Amino acid sequence: MTDEGGADKARDVRRPATSRRSTVLVAVACVLALFALAHRLGWLERFGEPAKLASTLVGLGPWGYLVFVTAYAALQPFGVPGTVFIVAAPLIWPWPVAFALSMTGTMAASVVGFSFARFVARDWVARRIPARFAKYDEALAARGFATVFFLRFVFWMPPLLHAFFGVSKVRFWTHVWGSLAGYVVPLFVVSYFGAAIFELARAAPRAWLVPGAALLLVTAAVLILRARRAAARRRADAPARG
Repeated sequence: MTDEGGADKARDVRRPATSRRSTVLVAVACVLALFALAHRLGWLERFGEPAKLASTLVGLGPWGYLVFVTAYAALQPFGVPGTVFIVAAPLIWPWPVAFALSMTGTMAASVVGFSFARFVARDWVARRIPARFAKYDEALAARGFATVFFLRFVFWMPPLLHAFFGVSKVRFWTHVWGSLAGYVVPLFVVSYFGAAIFELARAAPRAWLVPGAALLLVTAAVLILRARRAAARRRADAPARG
């Protein structure tokens, strides 16, 4: 009787895990099918450039909202740059709509990439994570939210970062809320100023484009370097404070 009860409990424990795994596999299958369909219809080529993406979504009318978020969530974790979507959004819609859609698509893509790495191909993904990311693994276990926030704020949404979070020690909901907080400022800036910057760049003399781009790159590099150094100092000071 005891053995039968123990077997029933074991089956009950396995059922949620099996159900969750099946759900994730179905979701991944849908994503791959959408990816194949997009390639077949030539959508991937359009999603490679903000201008082409904008013209495609404008032509879809209200359905453009759904297509934007679905395509973002399905394609970005597997290689299509997320910047294409968030740069295109303010060129198509008013900035509040662009911000809401960019945030929704970015969060959906982050969850898809995280879930694929954690629940579907964990071992395969883990072998492909660069060794330099290992230094953040213990920080994720000890200060999950702050570490996710920092990495998202600095690096945004590269597929490799989705994968790293998926195979790391961070909890799912910690990853969700930390990512949401880290995305707010960068996505707001792009959504609010994106259209104006695009118009300025289009109206600027060509002779200004190269120096301007170089200045932006240098500024971004300096800010990222300072953020990394500040984070390194905080990690170094943590044992001393403890």
